Amino acid sequence: MPYALIAAVLVAGWLFCLLDVLTSDEREVRLLPKSVWLLVALLGFVVGALLWMVAGRPRGRSLEAALWPPGSRSVPHPDAPKGPDDDPAFLRSLDRRIRGDD
Repeated sequence: MPYALIAAVLVAGWLFCLLDVLTSDEREVRLLPKSVWLLVALLGFVVGALLWMVAGRPRGRSLEAALWPPGSRSVPHPDAPKGPDDDPAFLRSLDRRIRGDD
């Protein structure tokens, strides 16, 4: 059982590195071109994955950035809808109606 767990962790780490290479920006990859890093990680298995993590991965890249590539977060999200009691224009119009100015 411990061998299966170790094998699962190694394969998961290797797959993470492969996906990380694929989703990395070509301009931020260090030392080698992205296609070469893909071959190193693919053919080198654990050693290739470790080399990618140490020498090729863009600096300062967090796990969140690896899981959600930059293009997916650059799309602006619309503002959340406001309730009537949070909308200043609605409150002003309600105040005018109450005072009879409308």
